[in-house]
Amino acid sequence: MTAAEEFALTLTKYGLQRMTARVLGALLFTEQETITAGEIAEQLAVSPGSVSTAIKSLDAVGLIERVPAPGSRREHYRFPDDGWARLMSTQNAVVRMMQEAAQRGIDATGADSLAGRRLAEMWDFYDHVLRELPAVIERWRVDRKDGA
Repeated sequence: MTAAEEFALTLTKYGLQRMTARVLGALLFTEQETITAGEIAEQLAVSPGSVSTAIKSLDAVGLIERVPAPGSRREHYRFPDDGWARLMSTQNAVVRMMQEAAQRGIDATGADSLAGRRLAEMWDFYDHVLRELPAVIERWRVDRKDGA
């Protein structure tokens, strides 16, 4: 089993769709600057349609970017330099949704109920994450720039 396949299996184990994980692995482990969807499909021995669907998923969370390729009519892709920070930034929307769900639960059950107290802890946690995550990402970017 290759390192890319192992990587994809790990991601799948933690909830990522199998094909999306495999395409992400192909992006991360390629030695080319860019790669086409056709090249990914060929490398993974899968249909171009399944790669296209995975690319849409990765694009939605910022883990893939289209790159101009002069002289080529095909779309070229790569993993963005700040892909992980982009992913965490897009997660803010998910965090907000979780916090809003907690608030709706508190409103429905009452703040003084056992469920309301559990949901208040959830709301507090996500509030903390929303406040801290931008600073964590910025510190990472600064540290990365200073280390480069």
